[in-house]
Amino acid sequence: MQDYYNDNYLYNLIASTILAVGMTNELKQDESGINMTYNFISNCVGFDAERLVEAWQEIEAAIPFEQYVRALTMHELGHAIDREALQKSLDRTLEIMEIKKNHSDVELYTNEHLLGIILEEHEMNIVFEETAWQNAKQLNEAVQMIDEVTFELIKNQSLATYKNLYKEDLSIYSLVKEKSLQSV
Repeated sequence: MQDYYNDNYLYNLIASTILAVGMTNELKQDESGINMTYNFISNCVGFDAERLVEAWQEIEAAIPFEQYVRALTMHELGHAIDREALQKSLDRTLEIMEIKKNHSDVELYTNEHLLGIILEEHEMNIVFEETAWQNAKQLNEAVQMIDEVTFELIKNQSLATYKNLYKEDLSIYSLVKEKSLQSV
């Protein structure tokens, strides 16, 4: 990681963004391998400093680092705004986690019903991600930290990750369903 973007610098940048938008969420540094997260149970924003820098470097567009971090921070705060919906999904999320834990990847990706559950999880995640980005856009419009074009680039890049995984699994689901229909 570049010395300039050290742990303390990132902590202060994220904390100042949280304060600038008028929120009070706790901020914790972790080494999860995920650039930024929102834990709706503890109402805490987390960040992995090393991964945050790596993720920024992977973006093909020339986006200033500070704008990237501020946009992701507002996105995580967008989840905090949607906390009630996330809490309501907890039971189903735990059921899906249990199903995934109790089945091998082969079972999950060859059984039409199980694969349907994986698609359901993707769909839930996409809705939560899109809602968080809508909320983040409203936060950004209120404080004007990131220009609209840059914000949209970051949002679209982030959402593409979720949507691409969904599309991949949807393709597998179509093949499994087709195979199932052929064997009838």
